[in-house]
Amino acid sequence: MRGSLGVFERVSKRPPIARRRSGRGDGVPDSPYPAAMVTDWHFYALAIPAVALIGLAKGGFAGMGALSLPMLAFVIDPVRAAAILLPILIVQDVVGVWAFRRSVDWRLLGWMLPGAVFGIWLGYAFAARVPPLGVMAAVGAISMIFGAYRLWAARRVAAGGAWRWPEWAGSLFGVASGFTSQIAHAGQPPFQLWVLPRGLSRDMLVGTTAIFFAAVNWIKVPAYAALGQFTRANLLTAAALMPVAIGSTLAGVWLVRRIAPERFYAAIYWLMILVGAALIWEAFG
Repeated sequence: MRGSLGVFERVSKRPPIARRRSGRGDGVPDSPYPAAMVTDWHFYALAIPAVALIGLAKGGFAGMGALSLPMLAFVIDPVRAAAILLPILIVQDVVGVWAFRRSVDWRLLGWMLPGAVFGIWLGYAFAARVPPLGVMAAVGAISMIFGAYRLWAARRVAAGGAWRWPEWAGSLFGVASGFTSQIAHAGQPPFQLWVLPRGLSRDMLVGTTAIFFAAVNWIKVPAYAALGQFTRANLLTAAALMPVAIGSTLAGVWLVRRIAPERFYAAIYWLMILVGAALIWEAFG
């Protein structure tokens, strides 16, 4: 493989294509990672800005955090990258849930969350049985779809058009959101496709989104544990990145009141498309 995959191999300490399967016969990969946290500078060169994007997203620049996992997939097994990011997401969820806990559309969540549970299980089954390069390709595809969707949605809203899906479709969008969230922490597009046309108030939309993804992130915990990803190394690496996450979240809260986020969104989404294409090329090239 070419340059970025060479870094991937140095960080993971093992060629991704040669990942072993467990002896239990259930397709769950053994955990080949060392007890020490990641120390390779290539990883942190991308991990610090990736986590900063998550913080900015939680601070008000919604959508920017979806670029984080595709960035890390260049230098580390994407399943491991997702496991490192998950504790960070859970800690950051606390702020949003507390602030908007009284502004929640529980009926909407009732339609979506059962489907999300099934989608997370599908994502777990996919990650447990597909080689890391296949997961890398999936992350790349999700990244491209996310970026393209957000660019399309921005134009659609500007043109004044929005399709209001029936309530029962919420369960299907929940499945899609759970699957993409489990694979790439990118459950926003399916969620927004169903929720945005329903015309919720600002606080109700923010609160419902915060509760939904906080619940989804906790539901993903058993799946990543079953994949053997909550190792000491991964948790220590997540802890090392936590100050960046907290600082960037506070920075996002400060910046969103002073800078129009729309100035950055188009660049972020085009970058997601390019990064996604590069990941697919890396996986199959």
